Amino acid sequence: MNRAYPISVDDPAADCPVAIEVLGRLMGAEAETLPSLLEGIPEATRARLAVYLYGRSHTHELGIRIAATCERRALQGAPGLIGDALHDLSRKPYAPTSFGTRSVSSKGISLGGSHQVGART
Repeated sequence: MNRAYPISVDDPAADCPVAIEVLGRLMGAEAETLPSLLEGIPEATRARLAVYLYGRSHTHELGIRIAATCERRALQGAPGLIGDALHDLSRKPYAPTSFGTRSVSSKGISLGGSHQVGART
């Protein structure tokens, strides 16, 4: 039995400038095969796609890689002010983000609270 599930008004795929099938192929592509998959997509669409992907944490890197295939002019024409920044970022060596990493402190963590020695309550 097939069921139809309603899509909310806030469906993120509705804003995607390419078909969801194309997006799926791009997301699953290796870095080496990405340029060949992007060949048939017009530069203005690639620029909008780069901005779309860059704005989501799980596709951030892919957005930068796609932006690297666009000229500054095309990225500047993409919605928002992100175009110039995305162009500059895509021309730098990629440095992956470090979500959830933190430096290790030599000071231990105490769950006992802070209390002064000799203090009376």
